[in-house]
Amino acid sequence: MFGKPDPKKVQEMMKKMNIKVREVDAEEVIIKCKDRNIVISEPEVMIADMLGKEVYQISGVVSEADKISEEDIKLIMKKTGKNRKTVVQKLEELNNDLAKTIMELKEK
Repeated sequence: MFGKPDPKKVQEMMKKMNIKVREVDAEEVIIKCKDRNIVISEPEVMIADMLGKEVYQISGVVSEADKISEEDIKLIMKKTGKNRKTVVQKLEELNNDLAKTIMELKEK
C-alpha cells in the first residue's frame, strides 16, 4: 500500500525537522532474544538524534535462528575435538543440526 520509503527522502525530511540523521555502514544486525536471535542481513541502518536520544531504524532481510545452547557446543567439541569457534560456525551454517555438525566436523 505505502511501498518502501526512500532512505534519502527520509533523511531530507528529518533534516527539515532539525533531527540529525546519520547512516551506519553495517554488514549484519543481530538482535539477541532470550530464546532466539533475529538476524538482519543486507541492513540499512539509520540513527536519528531526537531530543538527545538516539533512535535506530533498521531495515533489511530478516531471518530468525534458534540460539545455540552452551551444552550443545560443549558436546560437539568433546565428540569432535574441534575448538569452540569452529563448532559455533558449523552449527550456524547447518541451522543447529547437531548430528550433521558432528558428522561434518569428524570428516575434517
